[in-house]
Amino acid sequence: MQAQTLEGGFANLPVDASHAFRAVMTAMARPGDIARVQGAHPPSPMSMAAGVVVLTLCDPETPVFLAASHDTPQVRDWITFHTGAPFTDARGAMFALGAWDELPLSDFPIGTAQYPDRSATVIVESRTLSNDDAILRGPGIKDKATLSLPETQRFQTNAALFPLGLDFIFTCGDRLAALPRTTRVG
Repeated sequence: MQAQTLEGGFANLPVDASHAFRAVMTAMARPGDIARVQGAHPPSPMSMAAGVVVLTLCDPETPVFLAASHDTPQVRDWITFHTGAPFTDARGAMFALGAWDELPLSDFPIGTAQYPDRSATVIVESRTLSNDDAILRGPGIKDKATLSLPETQRFQTNAALFPLGLDFIFTCGDRLAALPRTTRVG
C-alpha cells in the first residue's frame, strides 16, 4: 500500500466530517448554491470536493461505481482505506463518481415506488462550476437559481420521475453544488 493511500483523509475527523456533512446537506437543501469545502486530499484525478463528498457519505454499506477516468488503483485504494466502501457496476451503485460524459446514467438505480431512496447519488466531476446557464426552481429555491450544467434535458427527464430519480452533486476543485431530483431545470 502506498503512502498516498493512507494520507489525504480528514485531519481532525470529528470536526472536518461534521463541517463537510453540513456543507453537502446545505448544498442539497439549496440547489444551485456553491459551497467551498476542505479537508480531503484524494489522489488525482479526484478533486478535493469529490474527496470530501466520498469521505462524508460513503461507508462499507454504500457501493460505489467509478467511471473509467476515476477507476485507478490509487483512487480505489484511497476510497477503500478511508471509507471501506465496496465497488460495483452501475446497476448496483449507491454512489457514482466521474466526468459527465463517462457516467452511464441510464444504468444507475432510480429507486422503486416502495423505496424511492434506493437510488444513486451521482458525483459529477466538472471542469467549471458557476452560477450561470440553467435556471433552477423547486424546493429550497426562493424564486429561481442558476447553475452551470452539462445539459438540461437529462435533468428535466430526471425531475419528471419524482419521487424516483437520481440526485447529483457537482464538484470542481474545492467547490460543490447539488441538484436533487426535486429540482426543476429550465
